[in-house]
Amino acid sequence: QVQLVESGGGLVQAGDSLRLSCAASGRIFSGYAMAWFRQAPGKEREFVAAINWNGASTHYADSVKGRFTISRDNAKNTVYLQMNSLKPEDTAVYYCARRVGNIVVDRTHYDYWGQGTQVTVSS
Repeated sequence: QVQLVESGGGLVQAGDSLRLSCAASGRIFSGYAMAWFRQAPGKEREFVAAINWNGASTHYADSVKGRFTISRDNAKNTVYLQMNSLKPEDTAVYYCARRVGNIVVDRTHYDYWGQGTQVTVSS
């Protein structure tokens, strides 16, 4: 069984930074692509960023490109999302997810999910 636990969310002002963490336990972490998604109230869960199994390849949603950075530390079984220059429209619950294989943006291709961490950006 795989467990993913997010942390690092909070209430910040526009322009501030946050770093989210997702700690994995259970099956081997290093062999899987990892991703961050987010869901704002009343909206669909959307792709934010993803990283392949060894960190050599990443992909970002256009809305966060240049502001967010995804990274992973396989020795710590942890994936990170560094969020800079935060905007009110970044307010959402952020989820990490795991899948076998390469990076994809379709959330239905991810088989394990964390419980989410709330990020709120005030203007």
